Amino acid sequence: MLLDLDQDRRDFRDFVRSWVHKNCPPDVARDLEKREHQYPHELWAAMAEAGFHAVGIDEKYGGQGGDAVDTAVLARELARSLAGLTWVWGVPSFAGAKAIGHAGSEEQKQEYLPRLARGEIKFSIAVTEPSGGTDLVGAMRTRATKADGGWRITGQKMWSTGAKEADYLLLLARSGDPEAPGKRPLTTLFLVPVDSPGIETRYIPKIAMRAMGSCEVFLDDVFVPDAQVLGEPHRGFRALTGSLNNERVMAGAVALGCIDGVLDEALFHVKTREAFGKTIGSFQIIQQYIAEIALSQKQAELMVFDAAWREVSGEDYLREANMVKIVTSEYAVAAADKGIQILGGLGLAQETHAQRFWRDTRQFRIAPISNEMARNTLAESYGLPRSF
Repeated sequence: MLLDLDQDRRDFRDFVRSWVHKNCPPDVARDLEKREHQYPHELWAAMAEAGFHAVGIDEKYGGQGGDAVDTAVLARELARSLAGLTWVWGVPSFAGAKAIGHAGSEEQKQEYLPRLARGEIKFSIAVTEPSGGTDLVGAMRTRATKADGGWRITGQKMWSTGAKEADYLLLLARSGDPEAPGKRPLTTLFLVPVDSPGIETRYIPKIAMRAMGSCEVFLDDVFVPDAQVLGEPHRGFRALTGSLNNERVMAGAVALGCIDGVLDEALFHVKTREAFGKTIGSFQIIQQYIAEIALSQKQAELMVFDAAWREVSGEDYLREANMVKIVTSEYAVAAADKGIQILGGLGLAQETHAQRFWRDTRQFRIAPISNEMARNTLAESYGLPRSF
């Protein structure tokens, strides 16, 4: 199969690329990223004006329509300049548009999706816990207890990116104990208003995605109405998994865009930088580095759009989603490292971009699932016994 875009999607790609060039070229993205814990509200607003928050939302809910291929195109083109700041669009798209579109009731879709499409509300993901990591459900301590007209939630979440600026948390909590020994706890998925009494958020200092702050979230007897349950009570992880594979493909599209950005900067540098009386792009080892980045770019591109097409066609694409997540994250980190090496000492300067791509892509080897765990799941899909 030739994994190419039709004309409408090429036009969309070209529109996004020109928008990025005008509104947030690499130098602008670099300056935004330097502002630690200062959310780029101007970037969110510009994306809203361009209609990007409406991509992937059904037209009947005020969106522009579009599927996994369209959102992969958008993620790639944004990441080519923005790198990790792409998640200004991506986190609300996943935690809001994708999650509500998949598991929400008709009333929830009518209430939230038009507002997200217009850029009026933001979402953050509150799933990971301090003691859990990849053991998401087994180690979950945040508990939701049924109360009159709703639920009372107490616990702590980690790495909730954008939580301080969000209006709602897509939050998974333990809501019941298993009936048989060795069974996983029952969980429920909630849309929790961040301004609810009993919620506190704290920034986590980190080396990457600095303006897009990630938070600890503390919940102390937070009341959440029944209307804020997403999907069925006690079946929260099932409601969430409908979106998790898509998240891995979108992470792959962002990683692919970062490879694009690394290659753009490296090519400009090797064609203009001179040493020993000629441009360094004429040196054999530099050409090999460029070739290796280009090879990883093409392989990542094929895998991302293969998985996106499979999602659109309705296939079971869990295996491909894990493959995309593993390969693109490792290729992106390696490409950025080569980009730094090509630039030499300049590659460590904050005025250049390879170091920013390296910092922002390094997290993809850990999240949204570690590459080690993704490899275990991949092996299991070939009939091997569960290793964890």
